[in-house]
Amino acid sequence: MPILTVKPEAEVVDILLVEDSPSDALMTREALEFSRVRNTLHTVDDGVEAMAFLRKEGKYSGSPTPGLILLDLHLPRKSGLEVLAEIKNDDKLKLIPVVILTTSKAEEDIAKSYGLHANCYIAKPVEFAKLADAVRGIRDFWLCLVTLPSEGK
Repeated sequence: MPILTVKPEAEVVDILLVEDSPSDALMTREALEFSRVRNTLHTVDDGVEAMAFLRKEGKYSGSPTPGLILLDLHLPRKSGLEVLAEIKNDDKLKLIPVVILTTSKAEEDIAKSYGLHANCYIAKPVEFAKLADAVRGIRDFWLCLVTLPSEGK
């Protein structure tokens, strides 16, 4: 039986958190720090800003291309599902893994997210300890186990 090997260090990529709730964004940032995710976290608070960041428009002209996106679904100005559809239909962005991290447990949201090619869907726990566990799972899988595509491919 083959032995699964995990990279000893987490992949060094920028992470984009798209979250409109300041308290949820802070809790996610703290959960990342608590879980020893040392990657740079960039935060935007709506779907329009997310697309500007990803396309390096306006004040985001110097922004890095994230290696991982944590996306809430219920956002102002442009919903998370609209952002996901734009990302996955853009040849320059579609390879970036998108983790839906949202409070919604609605089957319709889950089905639509996967239908739009979300890489995974996590119903965001309300309790900090459970959120930290979820973030550790994201770190272990997306940053330590899998090989992410290089920027610009």
